[in-house]
Amino acid sequence: MYKSKVLVSFVLVLYILFAILEFSGNSGVAYYLNALIIPVIALIYMLFVKNKNIFFSLFLFCYSLSDLMGIAIYSISFNEDSIIYDFDYYVGNSLYILAYLFLFIRISSSMSFLHVLRNFKIHIVVLTILNIYLVYVLQMILNPYNGLYNNYYLELTYNIVMLLVLSAALLNYFFRDNKKSLYLFLGSLCIVFSEVIDVAYIYIAQRSLLNVLATSLALGAFYFFYQQSKLSNEVNQEDKYMIME
Repeated sequence: MYKSKVLVSFVLVLYILFAILEFSGNSGVAYYLNALIIPVIALIYMLFVKNKNIFFSLFLFCYSLSDLMGIAIYSISFNEDSIIYDFDYYVGNSLYILAYLFLFIRISSSMSFLHVLRNFKIHIVVLTILNIYLVYVLQMILNPYNGLYNNYYLELTYNIVMLLVLSAALLNYFFRDNKKSLYLFLGSLCIVFSEVIDVAYIYIAQRSLLNVLATSLALGAFYFFYQQSKLSNEVNQEDKYMIME
């Protein structure tokens, strides 16, 4: 218990130092601190959560690996035309996509697709329309840069998978309607907003406030993810109905 509190305190220290350095204009050191936050949270999960879920563990592993790889590559001097930059961009973002896929599988595995399709038809239609619109908006923001970095399909895949996670989390909350599913949804919502703000920071205006806000939402997301990992799904009326089916 003491060790877990020490690591949690370490995460808070990393976040506070990151915010201070980011606002003070020391973005280089702030980047390193920012990239260490999620790997430390993953370490806390691996060490102190007893009933680990394999897909959630893989989500944390892939996400943390991408962050740690970013630290290693950021330490090397290179320009945007170098092979190292391409490696960092494509491999790093592919790891994030893989992480979100594992999270999507983790959330979806706790639902009955047949029951969801039967009872949440309107929800699915509305979510599909909303997701298509959001993907379109995000691609329009990235469109001026797609030709520069040849990243259209990677960004498209990234955005689709990210929004699938949010949709699955919302449907899971409708299906389960318990504290665990609520935390999963809140975590997914925070991480999607974090990604959207991160897009604004990278492609529209590199302002410290946007970067700190994106990191704050990401930290909030992993807080909810961590809290839900310590809970079990309670049997509710939907489960009883599903068994009867």
